[in-house]
Amino acid sequence: QVQLVESGGGLVQAGGSLRLSCAASGLTVSSYAMAWFRQAPGKEREFVAAIIRSAGSTTYADSGKGRFTISRDNAKNTVYLQMNSLKPGDTAVYYCAAGRSDTYYSTVPSAFGSWGQGTQVTVSS
Repeated sequence: QVQLVESGGGLVQAGGSLRLSCAASGLTVSSYAMAWFRQAPGKEREFVAAIIRSAGSTTYADSGKGRFTISRDNAKNTVYLQMNSLKPGDTAVYYCAAGRSDTYYSTVPSAFGSWGQGTQVTVSS
């Protein structure tokens, strides 16, 4: 059974940093496309960043380019999202997701079959 457990969220002032972690069990993160999405109140879930299976290449939504970094630690079977220069507009619940078995790369939620419970990130102005 696949489990993705996020941690690292919290309250931070604008300009601050947070590092989110996604500890995986039941799958090997290097063998799956892994991604972070976020959902703010009243809004649809949106793509934040992804790391491509095997190759490890990364891609980002425009909103996070230059500020966010997705990475993985294969030894710890964990995916991270380092977020710097945070803005109030980054406030949302952040979700870790693992791609379906046939997903090599995607930025759409429907391509991801396993999700964590989410971690709240609140950025104050």
